[in-house]
Amino acid sequence: MTPSSAPLAAQHWIDGAAHGDATLPSLDPATGTELGRFADGGEAEAEAAIAAARRAFDHGPWAAAPRLRQRVLLDWAAALRAQAEPLAELLTRDNGKVIAQARGEIAASISEIEYYAGLARHIPGHVLEPEPGVLSTVLREPAGVAGIIVPWNAPAVLLVRALGPALAAGCTVVVKPAAQTAVFNAALLAPLLTHPQLPAGAVNVFAEAGHAGASLLATSHDVDAICFTGSTEVGKTIMRNAADSMKKLSLELGGNSACLVFPDADIDAVAPQLAAAATIISGQQCTAARRVLVHASRLQAMKRALTGALQALKVGPGLDPANAIGPLIDHRARDQVAARIARALDSADEVLLQGGVPGGALADGAFLTPSLVYHRDSAADFVQEEIFGPFLVLESFEDETEAVARANHTVFGLSASVWTRDGATALRVARALRNGTVWINAHNRLLPEVETGGYRQSGLGRLHGYDALADFTELKHIYQAPGVLGDAG
Repeated sequence: MTPSSAPLAAQHWIDGAAHGDATLPSLDPATGTELGRFADGGEAEAEAAIAAARRAFDHGPWAAAPRLRQRVLLDWAAALRAQAEPLAELLTRDNGKVIAQARGEIAASISEIEYYAGLARHIPGHVLEPEPGVLSTVLREPAGVAGIIVPWNAPAVLLVRALGPALAAGCTVVVKPAAQTAVFNAALLAPLLTHPQLPAGAVNVFAEAGHAGASLLATSHDVDAICFTGSTEVGKTIMRNAADSMKKLSLELGGNSACLVFPDADIDAVAPQLAAAATIISGQQCTAARRVLVHASRLQAMKRALTGALQALKVGPGLDPANAIGPLIDHRARDQVAARIARALDSADEVLLQGGVPGGALADGAFLTPSLVYHRDSAADFVQEEIFGPFLVLESFEDETEAVARANHTVFGLSASVWTRDGATALRVARALRNGTVWINAHNRLLPEVETGGYRQSGLGRLHGYDALADFTELKHIYQAPGVLGDAG
């Protein structure tokens, strides 16, 4: 299927062939209209996909063919580059994000595929001589069958950052895209799945409206590794389900990103960047800014500037380049987020900007305008929880020690940012924050070459960068004692 196909239809892809009838609708969250349809699978499709991947890994050429793996990945990247604009438009229509963000995601995904294509031919081990005449060879081998469960908020890059290293390492794969963006993922994967040199069963895909197939990926002893991006609650369920098979886990889970703004920062320049960081994908990104911690001496200035910056962001359909905030993924998510924000507005010390569900021309879409509150107690539930939408909490601090203590007062540890002109302050505070990524005078900068992942309940493992290969490989030690020249015998 290509992005221009009409009507759009996403089938399962198992053992090198399409399966299933596309019967469930996929809706454009900006208009509520039907974009396409996808096949609804479950445990049976997951079982068939796992079996195909197992055969391909155990008996096929893929695991031992790095040059083939590189060629397939490079060709996939080239095919996506040729379709970049229609893919970006399809992503906006299927997911709702504004077109500039969709274009950026497609470009980043292509770059990431190319990065792992380069690594496919260089996954070295090492050799030691711990004693005279004793050689210990350590090989990095593919883990086996990898299950990849993809969320809907960034369905291109969050697929590619797992599928890229899995394929580069030599794993065979079962992909379970989110139902909300299964139509887009089918278009993104089509050039890979139909590549003439990709062995049947090396990459398999099934979609489902429920969770039975995903649960089987976690429990199956024929799946050697799981990569999941999503909520901490679901991640814990996957860990429990995977315990019996002791499979490798790569989990990027919830976040509660704090942005620490020190007194020397230019508030008028920083506030629009914080507003953009809080509303990326309509606030539906795990690294989105959730809390702004500003020095008490600049609190009033930040209240004014951040309120104004959020108010200036135009809400509307993502295909209109004038809009900065698109709809949430669907009406159900919009209503749940709106209800949580309403409770927070009732409890906050001060409501600086009250958002809500817009009417008029936007009434048919899953739109929600941004909200901003000021609150002193960092233990409040709406400060501690990850509200997955356009909602931002402003807090204040007196010194570095309080700023770090407030920022670290969370069970999460995915990302944070520090805003100051003082390089020593920035590095000192960044080192003290318990987060897998800390940006200095920036937010939401994610690169294919640099590892991303969380501390604490934000997950396990790292994706992007060279260390992502660790989630899809095993280390094997081979011992031999050939002796040294001149030994007796």
